[in-house]
Amino acid sequence: MSNVDVSNVRGHMISTLLVANRGEIACRVFRTCGELGIQTVAVHSDADENALHARVADATVRLPGAAPADTYLRGDLIVKAALASGADAVHPGYGFLSENADFACAVLDAGLTWIGPSPEAIEAMASKTRAKTLMGLPLLGEVTEDDLPLLVKAAAGGGGRGMRVVRHLKELSAALEAARAEALSAFGDGEVFVEPYIEHGRHIEVQILADTHGTVWALGTRDCSLQRRHQKVIEEAPAPGLSEELAEELRTLSVRAARAVDYVGAGTVEFLVADDRAHFLEMNTRLQVEHPVTEAVFGLDLVAEQIRIAEGHALPTDPPRARGHAIEARLYAEDPPRDWAPQTGTLHRLAVPRGVRLDTGYEDGDLIGVHYDPMLAKAVAHAPTREEALRKLAGALEKATIHGPTTNRDLLVRSLRHKEFTTARMDTGFYDRHLTDLTKPAPDPYAPLAAALADAHGRSRFGGWRNVPSQPQTKRYALAGEEIEVRYRHTRTGLEADGARVVHADARLVVLEVAGVRRNFEVARYGDEIHVNATHLTALARFPDPTAQHAPGSLLAPMPGTVVRVAEGLTAGAAVQAGEPLLWLEAMKMEHKITAPSTGTLSALNVVPGQQVTVGSLLAVVRET
Repeated sequence: MSNVDVSNVRGHMISTLLVANRGEIACRVFRTCGELGIQTVAVHSDADENALHARVADATVRLPGAAPADTYLRGDLIVKAALASGADAVHPGYGFLSENADFACAVLDAGLTWIGPSPEAIEAMASKTRAKTLMGLPLLGEVTEDDLPLLVKAAAGGGGRGMRVVRHLKELSAALEAARAEALSAFGDGEVFVEPYIEHGRHIEVQILADTHGTVWALGTRDCSLQRRHQKVIEEAPAPGLSEELAEELRTLSVRAARAVDYVGAGTVEFLVADDRAHFLEMNTRLQVEHPVTEAVFGLDLVAEQIRIAEGHALPTDPPRARGHAIEARLYAEDPPRDWAPQTGTLHRLAVPRGVRLDTGYEDGDLIGVHYDPMLAKAVAHAPTREEALRKLAGALEKATIHGPTTNRDLLVRSLRHKEFTTARMDTGFYDRHLTDLTKPAPDPYAPLAAALADAHGRSRFGGWRNVPSQPQTKRYALAGEEIEVRYRHTRTGLEADGARVVHADARLVVLEVAGVRRNFEVARYGDEIHVNATHLTALARFPDPTAQHAPGSLLAPMPGTVVRVAEGLTAGAAVQAGEPLLWLEAMKMEHKITAPSTGTLSALNVVPGQQVTVGSLLAVVRET
C-alpha cells in the first residue's frame, strides 16, 4: 500500500487530468473536464492512434503496442505519461486498471491526485471472497447435489469473465479449470470461488457517492437484469417493482459497505434479488458503465462529483430528489444469434434522434478494431414515467442511423418492447428464454427493391430504357442469411416494379406506394454493403465465384481473434462428437467456443494456441461419419 497521506493530496485544485482508459468512458470524462475548464490528456495504444478519445483530448501520450497487457494495463507507463504531460490527476474510468490498488498507489506515490477511493478500500473490495467476509456473509463450503446449480466466479475482476454455470457435479472440475484460466488471463489472478446459482434472480445495484467528510449518499437503485454472457445489456433507474422495504434495505446495506472501508468517491454495490430477498454480490470501486441512468434521474454529473470530491469538496447532507425514470441500452457491434460474435469494420454512420443521450467513443468513419470491447455506444432516454422512457428509447433506436458492421440494435428494440420487460417481470435468464424469438429475422421485404431502384437511378438516361418490350433487370442480395433476387424495368415513364408503384427513386431516397400507402426508404451504399433504413443487405455478384468453396465440415473463424486454447489432447485424426468443444477464440474481451459441427473425425487442425486468425480463416475440418 501507498505511504502517501491521501488527505494531503486531496484538496488540490485539478488543472490537468489524464484518463487512464480509452473509448467511450475517456470521451465521457473529457466532456465533463471541458465543462469544468480542466485540461485533458489521453493515452492511446498503437491501435487507438486515431481513436476519438485521442482526437478530442488536449494532449496525447502513446503507449507502444496494441494488446491491453502492453498498453492500458501498464500502470507504470501511464504514470510516466501523466508526469510527462504535466497532468496533476488521473481518472481510471472503468475496466482496465480502475480497480487496481497497486495502480492507485503508484498514482499517489507520484504525487498525483487519484480520482477514486483509497487503495485500501479498493484492496478490501477487490476480491469477492474478501468482500463477502467483510460484509459478514458466509462462503459456500463443500458442495453437494443439493447445492446445484452452481456458479463458478473469478474472485477478482468482473464483466462476466471467469464465470461458469454448473448444473451437474461432474462438470464442476472442468468449469473450475476453465474459469481459473480465463480469470488469470483477464485479471492476472486465477482465484475462483463457487456459490449457488440463482436461476431467476434480478440484478439490482445501488449507486454510492461518498466524500472525505463522512457523508455517504445512496443514489437509488438500478436494475441490470438483462444480460448476455453475464454482461449487462439494458439498465434502468430506479429498479421497477421493488417494495419500499426492500429498496430501503438495499440502500442501507450499500451505505454500510461503503462505511466499512471508509469509501470515497463513486462506487456501486451489487445484489441479486430473488423472492424479495437481497443477496450481496460485490462492490465495484469505480464508476459503472450504466452511471448515466442515475445521472438522468438525480440531475447529477457523477464525473464532476468525483472530481470535486477528489479536490476535497463536501457533499450536501442530503442527495437531490429522484425525478422520473431513465433507461440505457448498450449498442454493441455483435451478432446475437451467432453466439454474440463481435463484429469489426468501418462504422460509416452513427446517429440517434434528438432527445436521447448518446455516449460513444466513435465518430462516422472510425474503424471498429479487434483488440477491445465491441460496445459502440450507450443510448439513454429519460422521461417522467417508465412507460414513456421505454417508448422513447425503443423508438429512437429503431430510427437510429447505424451504417457499418452488424449490431444488436434490433435485439435492443425488441427487448424494450417485450411484454416480460414492459411489465417488469424480467430476470437474468431473460435472454436464455427469449433469444431465439428476439433474433428471428424480420427484414423489410421492400428493402431489396429499394436498394435495386436506388442503384438503377439515372440508368435510363444512358440507354437503360428501350422502345420495345424487354426482359426485366435483376439484382441479387444477401439478406438475413438468404439470397434475394429483385426485378424492375426501365420504362418510358420511369422505373417500374412488381407489387409496388415507384413514386420517386434516386441514389439516396426511394419512395414506394404499396396498397395505397407511401413509404420512404433511405439508401446508403458502401461498396457491396447497403443500408436501407434499418435493413442491412449485401450486394451479390451476378455470377458466384466458383473458387470460393470450402470442404464439407470446415470450421471457419467467425471473427478475427486469438486462439487461446485447443481442447486437451486434440490432434488430427481424433474422433469427435457433435457439439464437442474443439478450441476457443478470444476477441474483443470475450471468449468464443468453437465446437464440432457433427460427429466424425478431425481430419485437419490448422491452428495452435496463441495464433492470430482473421474472419474466414480455416481452423479445422471435421469429416462426418
